[in-house]
Amino acid sequence: MARPTTNSTSTARPKPAASRNTLPGRLSPGMACDTAFRIIARRHLAAVLAQHDGTCRGDPDALHEIRIALTHLRTTIRFFSPMVDDVLRPKVWAELKWLNNQLGMVRDLDVAIERIVAETSGELSVIAELQHWDEKRAESHRLLARALQSARYRRLVEQTSSWIESGPWSTRRSKVAIRLRRCPLADHATAQLTGWERTLLRKAKKLRKLGVEKRHKLRILNKRLTYSIESLEDLFSDKSLTKLKAILKQLRRAQKSLGQLNDDARGQALAASLYKTVPEADIRFLDRKREKKLLRTAWTAYRKLDKAKPFCSSDLTPDAEPED
Repeated sequence: MARPTTNSTSTARPKPAASRNTLPGRLSPGMACDTAFRIIARRHLAAVLAQHDGTCRGDPDALHEIRIALTHLRTTIRFFSPMVDDVLRPKVWAELKWLNNQLGMVRDLDVAIERIVAETSGELSVIAELQHWDEKRAESHRLLARALQSARYRRLVEQTSSWIESGPWSTRRSKVAIRLRRCPLADHATAQLTGWERTLLRKAKKLRKLGVEKRHKLRILNKRLTYSIESLEDLFSDKSLTKLKAILKQLRRAQKSLGQLNDDARGQALAASLYKTVPEADIRFLDRKREKKLLRTAWTAYRKLDKAKPFCSSDLTPDAEPED
């Protein structure tokens, strides 16, 4: 199925601010949190920029990857709170949220269209239905491409990069601020990961009773923990890799199931806009049997995760040194 494309990208490609310092190539447990934040945030901002042109051209894979990179970046900001909670953070966060919303609409349409194509065999009625979906997707992509080529997007990149490198958070002189910046990464990571895991498992116990919105919030908590572990992979010792892989396996399994449930809910909402022209459009996303199966998969994953040993400081290599 054809996808809309654009013939040109922004004439002035957005560039991140010049790096103030040369940083190590890898994380290490004893590294100060301010250094670690810059390393991780730089990686994810660079990943966002790497998918910019492909997303502008209408490549669904690039769109998916840029959303993942953006979510990684937003998760990193949350992970290092309150260290980075300065006067500019709300503005940076608001702009990143704006970008995520721009990307989200087109991605939701891509997923819905893929679902329809996968479950049908080319019936004429479905082909007519897909025409409506494609028209909506083309319109949404035009708006997205315009946003990605706008002055607002360029300012977002420059502002976010500058804030990562030298925002007010990095120069505050209070004892608390200095302590947070100097805190060893291993200490902060252990506390944050254990806290997030505990919260996730507590809320997951009510999974089967959760409505669409609360289930979506649980999925966000799951994604937050998963992405943080992935960003911190440099820290884990060889001995803890087996445990790490087991934890990630269950988190990804639950995330996939919750993601599919969220896609179904979003697809149904989008289909409602086609109700007048395609009365049966929203029914395609209502499948109670599928819903029960996905919930059961997520529930089982959380039970296994709950039985696994929690994170602890010994999971991190005590004497690893960062590489130049």
